[in-house]
Amino acid sequence: MDENNKNNDAFIKNLRSSIDEIDEKIIHLINQRLSLAFDIGKAKLLEGKQIFDSARESIIIQRLNNLNKGLLKKEALLNIFTEIISACREIQGPLKISYLGPEATFSHIAALSYFGRLAFFIPQSSFSDIFDDVEKGTSNYGVVPVENSIEGAINYTLDLFFESKLKICGEKYVPISHDLLVKSGDLKDITEIYSHPQVFPQCRKWLKKYLPNVSLKECSSTAHAAKQAAITPNSAAISSSEAAHIYNLKVVASKIEDHSRNTTRFLIIGNDEIKRTGTDKTSLIFVTSHIPGALYKVLEPIAKANINMLKLESRPTKYENWSYFFIVDLEGHIEDSLVRETISKMQPLCLYLKCLGSYPRGEDKR
Repeated sequence: MDENNKNNDAFIKNLRSSIDEIDEKIIHLINQRLSLAFDIGKAKLLEGKQIFDSARESIIIQRLNNLNKGLLKKEALLNIFTEIISACREIQGPLKISYLGPEATFSHIAALSYFGRLAFFIPQSSFSDIFDDVEKGTSNYGVVPVENSIEGAINYTLDLFFESKLKICGEKYVPISHDLLVKSGDLKDITEIYSHPQVFPQCRKWLKKYLPNVSLKECSSTAHAAKQAAITPNSAAISSSEAAHIYNLKVVASKIEDHSRNTTRFLIIGNDEIKRTGTDKTSLIFVTSHIPGALYKVLEPIAKANINMLKLESRPTKYENWSYFFIVDLEGHIEDSLVRETISKMQPLCLYLKCLGSYPRGEDKR
């Protein structure tokens, strides 16, 4: 070995020694943080406060993003501290989270991404089961999809809010990326593909180009599709990379969707009133009189207050023909005086109005 190689090896050895020292400090500091979180948990228990505080956690992430001036990417920082915060939460007491199962659905991925992997996740077979589970207190929170950037609103979720007393405690935007998963790892062996019926149209171009003659089989979810592909010879599934890990499949093609900006917005539902963070959203549900101009009059206070209206959806009430309820998302928090005063002006103009919650705004990564 020449002198240059010796010097380079010594240089790398010194750098690795420095990394080891930093790792020791990180471990010590994480355990110190856990110890402080444990003490906070005891104090919360004495006061009867909930373990999960989405406002506080959102403020922590915002602060860390502002402090981060180095090479650490924003998404990596979020992933790291989601798990650290999850560990701190777990030491205070386990959280039970209901989601639309089975494992590896995009609802499961949203739940993992929002709460971290140390929460206790409970798969449910329907959206109504998620609402029921949280309302009964079996789960602390639920995760439900509410809209997709391509397909639009998920109406069944909106309908459940009309009947439920639950609050929106947070939101999570999840990029929807589809992978082709197989057991053998070889495209030429595939004779049929399993997936959710909504997925096939989203991957139409790729399927037409690479597998035009393969039979398409519908499943109740992309996770069920992966499970089926794992036990069916010469089959594949269009699902997520998370499903590939769980069901021992191989990813033979990634991101096969036609539109790369496909994103689903998920809501975190529970019973908490979430404190103001400064970057919040408030969701309202209301019913107007069935007369000309009724909706305009209800929305007029929002326009006059110059509040940004982020979303407006209508759904049939199902109690009376041609009667609708509306869901509107506003920028701001109900603790903001402008938002609170605007809602109070809307109230007498409605037959029914309820605040579904104020909560930290999620970030759409696409």
